Amino acid sequence: MIAGDVSGEDDYKRFKEAGIDAYNINTGKECHLESNLIERTLDKMDLDGIGFIFIENVGNLVCPADFPLGTDVRMVVISVTEGDDMVRKHPMIFNSSDVAVLNKVDLAGYMEVDVEVLRADYSKLVGNRPLYLTSVKTGEGIEAVMKAIGASK
Repeated sequence: MIAGDVSGEDDYKRFKEAGIDAYNINTGKECHLESNLIERTLDKMDLDGIGFIFIENVGNLVCPADFPLGTDVRMVVISVTEGDDMVRKHPMIFNSSDVAVLNKVDLAGYMEVDVEVLRADYSKLVGNRPLYLTSVKTGEGIEAVMKAIGASK
C-alpha cells in the first residue's frame, strides 16, 4: 500500500496497524501524487511476490484526475457523507476512472443523501459502468469491488 497525503501519516499508520506493508508519501504542498514519486517508492520495495499494490492518492477529487500514475486500474471512492452532488461537481475524476465506488451507503438515510441521484448522475456521465455501493463498516459490496479491480475471483 502506498499512502499519499499532503502531510502526516494517519492513513499510513492505519494500514500498518492493520498489518499491511505500507509506504507513506507526503507531497508537501501538492494536491496529488505524481509518477516520479511512485517510482521512487517502488524502488524501495521488494516487489518479488507482490501481486497487488494499492495507491491512495491525495484526498481530493480535482488534481489527481490530471495526473495518471501508470496503474492498471484507476478507482475513485467517494462517501455519501460528501453529498449527492459529487459526480456533477467532479466529472473529470469519474470519467478517468475504471471503477467508481460510493462508500458508507449505510449512512445515506442519516445524511439525507439520495443514492439514486448519484447513480443517475454517474450513468449519465459514463454510460453502463456500475457505481459500486459499499459499506466498509458492514462489508456490503466489498467483494464486488475486489472482483472489479481484479483482486478477487
